[in-house]
Amino acid sequence: MARNSMIIDRPASKKVGTLQGLIPFLRPYRIMTMMASVALVVTAGMSLTLPITVRWVIDGFNQDVALLYQYFGAALVIAALLALGTGLRYYFVTRLGERVVADIRRALFDRVMGMSPAFYERLLTGEVLSRITTDTTLILSLIGSSVSVALRNMLMLIGGLVLLMITSAKLTGLVLLIVPAIVVPIVLLGRRLRVLSRENQDWIAASSGAASEALSAVQTVQAFTNEGQTRAAFADVIEKAYRSSQTRVKVRSLMTVIVIFLTVTGIVGVLCIGARDVRAGVMSPGELVQFVIYAVMVSGAVGALSEIWGEVQRAAGATERLVEMLGTDDTVNDPTIPRALPRPVRGEIVFDEVTFRYPSRPDVSALMGISLVVRPGEMVALVGPSGAGKTTILQLLMRFYDPQLGVVRFDGIDLRDMERVDFRRAVALVSQDPVIFAASARENIRFGRPEATDSEVEAAAKAAAAHDFLTKLPQGYDTWLGERGVMLSGGQKQRVAIARAILRDAKVLLLDEATSALDAESERAVQTAVERLSEGRTTLVVAHRLATVKRADRIIVFDLGRIVATGTHEALVAEGGLYARLARLQFTDGQA
Repeated sequence: MARNSMIIDRPASKKVGTLQGLIPFLRPYRIMTMMASVALVVTAGMSLTLPITVRWVIDGFNQDVALLYQYFGAALVIAALLALGTGLRYYFVTRLGERVVADIRRALFDRVMGMSPAFYERLLTGEVLSRITTDTTLILSLIGSSVSVALRNMLMLIGGLVLLMITSAKLTGLVLLIVPAIVVPIVLLGRRLRVLSRENQDWIAASSGAASEALSAVQTVQAFTNEGQTRAAFADVIEKAYRSSQTRVKVRSLMTVIVIFLTVTGIVGVLCIGARDVRAGVMSPGELVQFVIYAVMVSGAVGALSEIWGEVQRAAGATERLVEMLGTDDTVNDPTIPRALPRPVRGEIVFDEVTFRYPSRPDVSALMGISLVVRPGEMVALVGPSGAGKTTILQLLMRFYDPQLGVVRFDGIDLRDMERVDFRRAVALVSQDPVIFAASARENIRFGRPEATDSEVEAAAKAAAAHDFLTKLPQGYDTWLGERGVMLSGGQKQRVAIARAILRDAKVLLLDEATSALDAESERAVQTAVERLSEGRTTLVVAHRLATVKRADRIIVFDLGRIVATGTHEALVAEGGLYARLARLQFTDGQA
């Protein structure tokens, strides 16, 4: 419910001027835009010329037959040019729309891929996907169709009014009296339509976010028999999105009815007056037919513009959301003039009086005044109760977040002074919840170092105790592991993730509960591999299972965001305190 209220409380859409945000994406394709514009002008011009040939045919019907045939020939030439121009307009406009939308989608994806985790604390992944797909589809409709049709109808409206004036100034004056009555509802209802369009797109994004969240946790939902509640919650969001769309449709339908009725009523009235002028000999039958055709063109253009205005309003709302995302300020950014990480990398890590609070919990300090030095090649274990701040150390070291106070240094350089990609290349991370991509086992391991050979991939898998079970899969290393690795057990996923980190061969190794899902035999094998891998590398190990950290050079004990003890396993047990209490819970007195 909190997310729903957040959507409703969002500020109303800005004016259609928001569409100016598309200009940077259109600018590289000036030639294509120009070609589409030329085709657009040609088709509008040919359309406006056709009624003149119709008048010639009607007024010259009883004249020379050869001249009549010339009129028909001229009409065919105009029709051919109109068809060619329409085809070219469709080709260039559609191609331009597809190209621009592809660029927007790529820009959006590039942007969100670089955003820090704080961004995703405010926005569900499904909502991001909705903007990349649904909102950009509206932009495609706008550029690939609506703008072209709108401009063509604008030309038809302006050109038609000019030719109406030339044909009969008196009748045109009567037509223009109707225009204010048509424009007023377009403007007034258009404002309401813009707000409704933005609200509707927000609800669509919310439904996408709810569906993404539920589907990613479908096994948990089923295990707790909460399918009914989850379905009901999703149905509620969908229903609200539907009601929002219905309100928008009603407003747009009302606007269409008013505009078309007023337009047709005006034409009928003008036609009645024109018929009297023909009977009085003031104008010829051909001129009346020409005037009627132009009047129909003008009314059709006005009606089309009223409908397209609704599409423009929706696209304006979508553009606002896209520009908003592209312009979102991140809490973590690379410096304008970055410093390079010295090579070769030594792997020294320093936390200097670091205090940090997560953006979603600004009143709670995850770390308070932490000072810590990890020497190059040292293996340091971080232990303590859940929520003590251990994983936060790794989060800050990867610079997923920046501390509110203090400095984190890598080889003597503040992380904020370097490009993130620079120092992250020197780090290999195995997270507590390993990520397995919907790809083969080989591709998942090679993600750690894309240029690695097959033999290097298999060597890493052997070191992570993953080779045996991978070779038993239907296609061995080339077996597709499914979305989030559904074909693997929790322990198998973790070993694939460890193999990925081993293959990366980085100077700094970060293990966040890397062996928590392994059985005792696999844990011993992986522990041996980790000890071998950590030689000559700086290694930080976060663990609840103290058996995995007994051989660390140092063990740092965290509690409530502070360091409460430091030492070796034996020294900390002898010292008593929190670590000794944790050790007693996991070992017998003899083992401890």
